[in-house]
Amino acid sequence: MQSLMATSRSDGNQAGLRIGTRGSPLALAQADEAHARLIAAHPHLAAPGSIEICVIKTTGDQVQDRPLSEIGGKGLFTKEIEEALVAGAIDIAVHSMKDVPTWLPDGLVIDCLLPREDPRDVLIATAGTSIATLPRGAVVGSASLRRAAQVKALRPDLSIMPLRGNVETRIAKVQRGDATATLLALAGLKRLHKENVATAILSVDEVLPAVAQGAIGLETRAGDDRVNALLAPLNDRNTQLRVAAERACLAVLDGSCRTPIAAFAELDGDVMRLRALIALPDGAQVHRQDATGTASDAAALGIQIGRKLKEMAGPDFLS
Repeated sequence: MQSLMATSRSDGNQAGLRIGTRGSPLALAQADEAHARLIAAHPHLAAPGSIEICVIKTTGDQVQDRPLSEIGGKGLFTKEIEEALVAGAIDIAVHSMKDVPTWLPDGLVIDCLLPREDPRDVLIATAGTSIATLPRGAVVGSASLRRAAQVKALRPDLSIMPLRGNVETRIAKVQRGDATATLLALAGLKRLHKENVATAILSVDEVLPAVAQGAIGLETRAGDDRVNALLAPLNDRNTQLRVAAERACLAVLDGSCRTPIAAFAELDGDVMRLRALIALPDGAQVHRQDATGTASDAAALGIQIGRKLKEMAGPDFLS
């Protein structure tokens, strides 16, 4: 593994693959999963030097003292990695899909999504066993406007404190008493084998997940036929359809880290159910939509739900 800046490739091993990722333990676990799935699909890639994992530090990793909404939003976790991809310094970018902006840079595509892990949120608390049983006035640490808005909608008496950092850092801050509780993605805990720290798994009826939470996307250059052919067998159709619906809804709402938005798609055969919401940051208003459609019209279902939410909320809600 090496640290890599967004520079062009200079080695002569043009047949090898370079996978770009953030350097957090969770990001590396996701890169390792992509690595393992590539080798399982293409055993010749197990040869030494065939695949290299390159760590790229993003702005989101470097700036930890302010909420994402104040420093630019989701793209802060992908920008430098995508620049390396465009420059040819890496061949594949591994992303948590919930961190990927609504629109990709020109020339880049995400046509491969790995099987989705459990998308639900969990509560980690030092007092209480659920959101309902947290002590009155308790401090919940979270940098997510989506989580904060839904927690406040359920419990207006709770206080929200910005809490950033990787999974381990946020768990440690709660354990040492910086906050009474926090919410994390179950998918990340499971990939780090830390799901045992969860106080409670929150149902999607209680806290709706982030768009594409639990999904790993592999981004490539659109014209890189060799790499895209290698990734084709790794794509999970179920995940792809569900994420397509959720991200189509997000695109209609022009969602960013400044807007509490949640969406969750489920697939049962060819029937897709999509639930989505938009909220004010303080949880005082929450608008919800729930509809079903066919899997083949996943994106259309997302667009439909997004438009209904926009109509319900009115023109000034998202500004």
